[in-house]
Amino acid sequence: MAHDVVRLPAKGLMRGLRANWITRSPFNWPLPVLHLAPTVKYMSTMTQTLNYGRAAQDRVPAACPRLVTGRFAAALLASFGALTSFYLLLSVTPMYAVSAGAGSAGAGLVTGSLMLTTVLAEFASSRLMGRYGYRAVFAAGALLLGGPVPALLAPHSMIIIIAVSILRGFGFGPSTVVTGALVASSVPPERRGEGIGLAGVVACVPAIVALPSGVWLAQNTGYAVVIAITAVSALAPLAAVPWLGSTQTGPAAGTAQAGLLASLRSARQLRPAVIFAATTVSAGVVASFLPLAAGVPAGVAALGLFAQAVTATASRWWAGRRGDRYGHARLLIPGLLIATAGMTSLIWVSAPAAVIAGMCLFGIGFGITQNATFALMIDRAPASGYGTASALWNLAYDAGYGAGPMVFGVFVVHTGYPAAFALTGILILTALLPAVRDRGQRG
Repeated sequence: MAHDVVRLPAKGLMRGLRANWITRSPFNWPLPVLHLAPTVKYMSTMTQTLNYGRAAQDRVPAACPRLVTGRFAAALLASFGALTSFYLLLSVTPMYAVSAGAGSAGAGLVTGSLMLTTVLAEFASSRLMGRYGYRAVFAAGALLLGGPVPALLAPHSMIIIIAVSILRGFGFGPSTVVTGALVASSVPPERRGEGIGLAGVVACVPAIVALPSGVWLAQNTGYAVVIAITAVSALAPLAAVPWLGSTQTGPAAGTAQAGLLASLRSARQLRPAVIFAATTVSAGVVASFLPLAAGVPAGVAALGLFAQAVTATASRWWAGRRGDRYGHARLLIPGLLIATAGMTSLIWVSAPAAVIAGMCLFGIGFGITQNATFALMIDRAPASGYGTASALWNLAYDAGYGAGPMVFGVFVVHTGYPAAFALTGILILTALLPAVRDRGQRG
């Protein structure tokens, strides 16, 4: 019986066999290679696919490097103390100013002066870090943040309140920039969004506990208790300074860190900063004026601030993990729309349920925007520019946080609180245009 003969290279499953001649005779059909792999190319493709699957399984541990290290933990502890001190007085000092005889404009001026000096200090922070290092800059910031606070125990005076706020701003600005840069440089790039989200959770704990607790303590125990806790929480992180990561110092480092103005001219860095600033305006407004809003009981205001802090914490963590997988730019538009819905719902500020629901929605949108914008800016910066990216992001945060209450305090006397809150929410929508362009850029 004649046999049809086909000559094929000996590869794949035929490797190691001497004969290169394979027959298609019916007597030879039991050979599985002729049915499972009719061509050598097919066998090679199958082999590569199987090997890829095994290699992906083998890479799982390598794809998930350790997130929390000693340096990362020290940065979180430093951030926790500084932010606790900041949030304890954030809503209390406007109340303290009102008790000293100031009106709504004076209350807004207190928060505005704090945030204005914070912004000014952040402009210099990246250069200072390059010249003196992370540790020295953070230590100086902690001393300025906590040292002047006991002066508030003196008789009520707007001059003293504003002076303390100014000095605390000069301390708070460098502290936040340093801890932001430390977090960015302490986490693996493939888990950066998650690491920033975890740092956001730690940073939000003071907002959850200290922001409403400061209001409650001032109303129920007096201002002296809040002032004492604020000073201690600002100075306590000095104990962690030896364990903070350091950075290169000297003229070369100063040059590498001094690109803040260049970042302001870079659309890739400026867009996320503008988007974030649009939401921080509302964040500053609710922190300063929700406890003062007519028709809002003190308990409802405290609960609303608490709800906003909790939802912002949860959404920052979720946004970090989601952004690592699918891209941080995809989260910008949903975050802005959710934040807008929350703020505009405060048009019913006299209804407790509307206040709580609105603050929950705003917290979710604010947390998403926080994490997504910072992760984008760090991803777009070289390692030597993390300090600059952190400074620009914090500038956006504090500029909006300070400008919002200053402007709000002026026009709320003409519009009333419901309309003023709603207009502040609509302002967030102006950030949709850069958000759309940034998403189209895909990093």
